[in-house]
Amino acid sequence: MRTLDAKLQAIHADPAGAPDFILADARDADMAFGLASPGVDPATGRMRSLAEYRDQIREIVRQGLVDVMLMSASTNDVLAREGLFAGSAVTPAVRANDATDIHVLAGAPYPKQPSRPFRTPRIDELMLGGADLALYSITPAGDAERDATALEAYREFRAEAEAAGLRHFLELFAPNVPVPMPDIGRFLNDFVARTLAGIPARGRPIFLKMPYSGPQAMEELVAYDPHLVPGVLGGSAGTTHDAFRLLEEARRHGARVALFGRKIKNAEHQLSFVRWLRAIADGEIGAAEACRAYHGDLERLGIRPHRSLEADLQLTEAVLGVGSN
Repeated sequence: MRTLDAKLQAIHADPAGAPDFILADARDADMAFGLASPGVDPATGRMRSLAEYRDQIREIVRQGLVDVMLMSASTNDVLAREGLFAGSAVTPAVRANDATDIHVLAGAPYPKQPSRPFRTPRIDELMLGGADLALYSITPAGDAERDATALEAYREFRAEAEAAGLRHFLELFAPNVPVPMPDIGRFLNDFVARTLAGIPARGRPIFLKMPYSGPQAMEELVAYDPHLVPGVLGGSAGTTHDAFRLLEEARRHGARVALFGRKIKNAEHQLSFVRWLRAIADGEIGAAEACRAYHGDLERLGIRPHRSLEADLQLTEAVLGVGSN
């Protein structure tokens, strides 16, 4: 049994007491960012190639500290044919849809326009190499017509996935267009709770991926139903302490899953960064101490950090307490 399935089993058996925490590396950026998706090599300053991006995925999977590796259908096809996941404790997952708000192309205004449902890969293409887990994403707009259209597309996906034996987890983004809502966190909680009320057990997502909206929003969702297995997305920018504190705080308030993509991709040393994410997720170390330990790793490896330790210990995300350490 892979670690994802063992942890989900433990969480459902004892939602309040099980210590298990699911960690995922989100490497599906090529479904969004085009040529920029592999990121910049911090050592050379040049843009990485797709081949280098996939080499990094291989290294993280072989390290074996994440529970899920999320990829595009094309990357999963390449790596599954190599046998990367054969005998691995890491579960391969594939992005099932690419709604227009994640079409981040040079000069294009798509991310600022209301999201439209869209799926590039077919269900059978998601399952190449034996993959049986997919991510489906919805970006609510706070508009009845647009949100109903998005939910109809989700219903169609669920019907196809269920017929094929494909499991999924559900990602919710905050609205990408201005909406007159005083509490986006509560809106997203209500959106997912209302949506899942109409889905029987066999078609429900196995966990959730949502923006972290603070302690109250997370605790309210967990109190409503811990079997939803709420998870947080890692965000795109900020300090190392931002990433580590997000994981620490979300875990403290009931999250059971965290998915980090750009924070891992942009790290000075990805394997070390993941090592300390895993230690925080398992309750072995605090966020600030892990940040110091990560900088210690960089010093031993002779890698120049993006920021000084003092600067990297700052918190810059409002939801975490800006300007504190």
